[in-house]
Amino acid sequence: MEFRTLGRSGLKVSVLTMGTFTFGGTGPFAMVGQQGVADARKLVDLCIEAGVNLFDTSNMYSNGLSEEILGEVLDGRREDVLISSKARMRIGTGPNDEGVSRFHLIRECERSLKRLRTDHIDIYYMHEWDGTTPVEEKMAALDTLVQQGKVRYVGCSNYSGWHIMKSLAVADRDRRPRFVTQQIHYTLEAREAEYELLPISVDQGLGVLVWSPLAAGLLTGKHRRGQAAPEGSRQFAGWTEPPIRDAEKLWNIVDVLVDIGDTRGVSAAQIALAWLLDRPGVSSLVIGGRNEAQFRDNFAAVELRLNDDERKRLTEVSSIPLIYPYWHQRNFASARFGEADLALHKDFAVE
Repeated sequence: MEFRTLGRSGLKVSVLTMGTFTFGGTGPFAMVGQQGVADARKLVDLCIEAGVNLFDTSNMYSNGLSEEILGEVLDGRREDVLISSKARMRIGTGPNDEGVSRFHLIRECERSLKRLRTDHIDIYYMHEWDGTTPVEEKMAALDTLVQQGKVRYVGCSNYSGWHIMKSLAVADRDRRPRFVTQQIHYTLEAREAEYELLPISVDQGLGVLVWSPLAAGLLTGKHRRGQAAPEGSRQFAGWTEPPIRDAEKLWNIVDVLVDIGDTRGVSAAQIALAWLLDRPGVSSLVIGGRNEAQFRDNFAAVELRLNDDERKRLTEVSSIPLIYPYWHQRNFASARFGEADLALHKDFAVE
């Protein structure tokens, strides 16, 4: 296993993180997976054996059952691994059962700690933006949790660029703990993060964790053009995330992944993961699965290195347009691009 430093911190995380989205399987989460304690234990054991040191969950995954299962499975070996969890999403019917208010964050953190059978969460993510709570209140509440020793590091997930920068500005001004990481959706099929989120990560020292790096299985090669979703897949069960805006482009990407994978004698999934691990700012990919075979296949991507031609083919088939102001910057500012600018612009030829 390879380890990378998480953003502008001293924390080392494995380049693959185990996601526990499939633990529990209550309500709509049943479409993704329904792993109980026994199955979860086998998969966690497999990940630890492979060198994975970070396990990701959330208070809203199966209404807290994911945290409960993870806490039980890790009981007795908690100090050997890292746990990340999240808060913000609605978890009840009350007026304060969502958001990032001081009330909600502190209450939910304490509930998560009980479910996880631990006294601290290593990385605590704000799961989504809350435009009704002052940023000052959010950052102060996170500071309280850090000062109390209940949280080690803080991060955000699914934020836009200005959401991140406003949060960082308040943290710096008020001398609060800064976000050291963001967890985002970023794949060959969905590269919008390159416009703002990756450049911000490089510039501001945020480690990037990628959720659903295989686009909910669509980039594994098991889903093909003109074919129905395979039985047993989450799409077959009716799962609709992430949204696919250009199906033709998706299948063109899959075709290239399968072709490169066949040539290399590896899976399309490994090619897709290897491409992501080579992108600017990426610290770790959050992988999930229903069985050991899926995890073992993903593990093999860590050792895979794409050559220049393979990277070029994948980058070209998945390219995004240079929207404004980026095309203007490319035309008139390229001579003074910094490292953060190149997180977007490096894939475009500068004339």
